[in-house]
Amino acid sequence: MALSLRKVEEIAPALVSLYKEAGASLARHGVSGQRVAVYLVIDYSGSMKPYYANGTVQALADRVLGLSAHLDDDGRVPVVFFSTDVDAETDIRLDDHAGRIDRIVAGLGHMGKTSYHLAMDAVIDHYLDSGSAAPALVVFQTDGGPINKLAAERYVCKAARLPIFWQFIGFGDPGSRQFEFLRRLDELDVPAKRPLDNAGFFHAGQDPSRVPDAELYDRLVSEFPAWLAAARAQGVVRS
Repeated sequence: MALSLRKVEEIAPALVSLYKEAGASLARHGVSGQRVAVYLVIDYSGSMKPYYANGTVQALADRVLGLSAHLDDDGRVPVVFFSTDVDAETDIRLDDHAGRIDRIVAGLGHMGKTSYHLAMDAVIDHYLDSGSAAPALVVFQTDGGPINKLAAERYVCKAARLPIFWQFIGFGDPGSRQFEFLRRLDELDVPAKRPLDNAGFFHAGQDPSRVPDAELYDRLVSEFPAWLAAARAQGVVRS
């Protein structure tokens, strides 16, 4: 189910410490041994340019790979880049992670505005097409609220009937009003708006690379176990 430490040492030695920290966090939250399909969604809007330039986005991709290695055994994570539309659907791999984000971005066009729902749609399509029986954890990174808030909220609510958990992570000033919408998404009413709470949100601050690995992993997976239990109880995730 998970990739072994020896395998990670062999194909991605630079990620061994991340793999170990991720494993410790999963153990703390009782998710060790669980098969999970991990996705990464990355904001490609214009305001994200500094985070690409200074390696912060690559660092997040590496951290997500370290987590995924415990939850899946194929050594890769599907990744969606989005701005006004979906800019790219590709993947990142343990055996080819170094500089991967720069190589992907080099082939992309203009950095647009921020629109969540098309990226969410791309993840849902990929998950359904994959035929996976495992639940999915989507790490959804953004530095602001979407231009179409109603569509984003509708997608979160509709997706609550699927075995997919959306963990939103904000880059930027935690005090910014840009993140009010994500706080609202995190707190959408159950069951009036959606059958179960299928989304979480936390800030990684203006310099996310300074968040310790252990803390980042704890925040990425802290809400997942409660969702998993509720989703199993409602038959959304097969036991």
